[in-house]
Amino acid sequence: MNAFKGTVLALAALLACGPALAGDAKVGDIEIKNAWARATPPKAPAGGAYLTIVNNGAAADNLVGAKADISKSAELHTHMAQGDTMRMIALSSVEIPAGRTIEFAPGGLHVMLIGLKAPLKEGATLPLELEFTQAGKVTVVAEIKPIGSMGPGSMGMGGMPMQHDPAMHESHMKDPDHRKMHETMHPPGK
Repeated sequence: MNAFKGTVLALAALLACGPALAGDAKVGDIEIKNAWARATPPKAPAGGAYLTIVNNGAAADNLVGAKADISKSAELHTHMAQGDTMRMIALSSVEIPAGRTIEFAPGGLHVMLIGLKAPLKEGATLPLELEFTQAGKVTVVAEIKPIGSMGPGSMGMGGMPMQHDPAMHESHMKDPDHRKMHETMHPPGK
């Protein structure tokens, strides 16, 4: 009876700490919220992860790296217009100003998962390690949303996930690197 009572008390203590929400983490003054990734087709060479970073501190910090076991590498990326083409640009770091919130979202900042070892499957989770210059390293669990999702809670008409903006997609397709990746993910006739 004492062992059972001890187990119950230990379990109650763990529950009192509050559940860790998937997609949320904290390190130092940095909070990561709503981490998620898009599901990928079976042979996709890359995927994207998105999140919100809140700096509750009095000094700026920098996100300088990301790592995920499911990919050979993870890079910080953004989209930038070059003429009438949107291109993905790799970044060495992303500044997180003091007291500010930075959104990583489709069409903007994101973590590019390059060389996927397995597809990102809807409903699964993805541990993603982030490294900050001041706060250090933290692992957040990203929820994998449907292919084409625009993020947590983004549902279109009829409860279907929202899809890419067709104009943005057309602009991306002018980028030879994006076109090649897209054709690898979606071979003609399939």
